[in-house]
Amino acid sequence: MDGLHLQKDRRVKASPEMRVGMDSGTSDAPTPPAGQDAEFPGWWRALVNLETIRAAAQRLEPVGVRTPLQHHDRLSERYRADVFLKREDQQAVRSYKIRGAYNFIAGIAAQLSTPGVVCASAGNHAQGVAWSCRHLGVRGTIFLPRRTPRQKVDRIRAIGADMVDVRFVGTTFDDAATAAEEYATHAGATIVSAFDHPATVSGQGTVMLEVIQQLGAAPDVAIVPVGGGGLIAGIAACLDGLDAPTTVVGAQPMGAPGMVRSLAVGHPVSIDIEDDFVDGAVVRTPGRIPVAVTADLVSAIHCVPEGRVCTALLDLYQDDGIVAEPAGALAIAALDDVADQIVDTTVVCILSGGNNDVARYDEIIERSLVYRGLKHYFIVELPQQPGSLRRFLDECLGPHDDISLFEALKKSRREYGAALVGIELADRDDLGPLMARMAASGLQIEPVTPGSAIYRYLV
Repeated sequence: MDGLHLQKDRRVKASPEMRVGMDSGTSDAPTPPAGQDAEFPGWWRALVNLETIRAAAQRLEPVGVRTPLQHHDRLSERYRADVFLKREDQQAVRSYKIRGAYNFIAGIAAQLSTPGVVCASAGNHAQGVAWSCRHLGVRGTIFLPRRTPRQKVDRIRAIGADMVDVRFVGTTFDDAATAAEEYATHAGATIVSAFDHPATVSGQGTVMLEVIQQLGAAPDVAIVPVGGGGLIAGIAACLDGLDAPTTVVGAQPMGAPGMVRSLAVGHPVSIDIEDDFVDGAVVRTPGRIPVAVTADLVSAIHCVPEGRVCTALLDLYQDDGIVAEPAGALAIAALDDVADQIVDTTVVCILSGGNNDVARYDEIIERSLVYRGLKHYFIVELPQQPGSLRRFLDECLGPHDDISLFEALKKSRREYGAALVGIELADRDDLGPLMARMAASGLQIEPVTPGSAIYRYLV
């Protein structure tokens, strides 16, 4: 699935029924009945609009969340466009999530009860909430999936200090969200939504206000990472309010296409996660407001293979000295999907975060090699006799092929024993000759196919 291309009128206005409460921009404005959002295009404008985004920018200005917009020479040359990176990885919490979290909590801090706030997060929203709690003197409870990278967990605790309590539950964001809702019900705490509340979405929309100020005009194309949808919704709503002609493109992990599936049916749906590697954008159920905004305003959502994300991560690190997290590299990895459409245009990619754990780089390298066709695995039946391994090496491997993995266990009273072999190629075009040599060797050799249990164990 490459993506969902939407042929939408990007300037559809809210129906008269939905305009009630629009001028105030309040979050208690009416919304369509559940499941009927598509019948009321633009209803979300009563909740998120240029006025609410500008109010969020004013609230955020004293705490210094402005980040650089950097022209990127390597990407500009590669794609024959003026490519800029919005460096949200340089926030105090290393992601854009501080914007929505602070805007939400600061707006209600004076009315909060003793239990304070609670949130669910895959890591970055939690850091934004923790930072906001500490600076506003608000108590917070944070629920995280157990798979949250240690680096993010340590940062949350350091940022929030004694103002936040960190708890772990389940394996996905949605598991943490369920726990946060249950806690809010019995403790009376206020839930700080990661992506489905007007204050959160408006806070994220301030990213584009800054981009336009820094660029001097709206970009031709904005490429935005997508998980729950709060960032792309805020950016699209900002451009809509300014009547800018910018084409907004989303980038979602191929293994977690919640927004794509939801857009296909016109309302949020829950999906099964196929690959949770891009942890900052892995959400089973996107937000109702983000789905509605995206359906009305976003040109396309591209599902990006995780291996390509890993390649973008390595390029950023090795060529540019930028430490991005997987979700942070999504927009850059999606440039391949729009390469033909962006020639001679101004493109802004939102580099959304830099909370990456150095312990993950072995996996990042592995996934990148597999995606580029440079790493392959095989089960080889070797005769249990002297010289059999040498025969395999001499007859099968080319001059530039490298054994990266070899695992075998000798079996007594058996003529053959299976070996698991990983081979790294210098060029992806070397695979054909390798397979031909294997076929001619007479050895029983079986490729380990992607998606198999052994393959999932290895990669």
